Amino acid sequence: MASPAADDYLKTVYAHTEWQPNPITPSQLAAKLGIAPSSVTEMVKKLAASGLVSHVPYGAVRLTEQGEHRALAMLRRHRLIETWLVREFGYAWDEVHDEAEILEHTISDRLLEGIDERLGRPRFDPHGDAIPDASGSVARDPFVLLADADPGHSGRVLRVDDRDPELLRSLESAGVAIGGEVVVVPHGLRIGGLDTALPDGAADVIWLSA
Repeated sequence: MASPAADDYLKTVYAHTEWQPNPITPSQLAAKLGIAPSSVTEMVKKLAASGLVSHVPYGAVRLTEQGEHRALAMLRRHRLIETWLVREFGYAWDEVHDEAEILEHTISDRLLEGIDERLGRPRFDPHGDAIPDASGSVARDPFVLLADADPGHSGRVLRVDDRDPELLRSLESAGVAIGGEVVVVPHGLRIGGLDTALPDGAADVIWLSA
């Protein structure tokens, strides 16, 4: 199944389990993609028939080895493009996701390799998500979700979820930055020695080094 839609499904299934252990359900997949559950059911059947996912009725959707290889290739494209847009064109981290969604399906492998080389083969995108290398290998540090971190926990900001541009802008205004050293305090983070309250929902979209 060589189609942008199939690639988006595979990429979403993989990304769901990058930062938490539970496999994705068809209803969660429909919500993330903004697609009707009936359409998701049909596509999952096609992906399973192509050997890209495994799925039983009413059960979770999991990638096969072949499906994971293809998902990693698409994530490499998406995240390298996001990094390229930020570094070379001055995009903000809340502006790159939708652009990358379009460009990842259009650029050639040759251009992608050139982008990777020009950027110095970065390991992480602007949101802290790991960029798979050309072989599909991924390096990721041990992590903890802010919502699960105890007060007093100190570490680096490893990743911020990119799904909500408005929340990204609010976090940037609060001083949250990938790689920044922070300490968990009640209702927020200590950033640069100052206790900073965070907007609603922030604890569920920020990951810290464990």
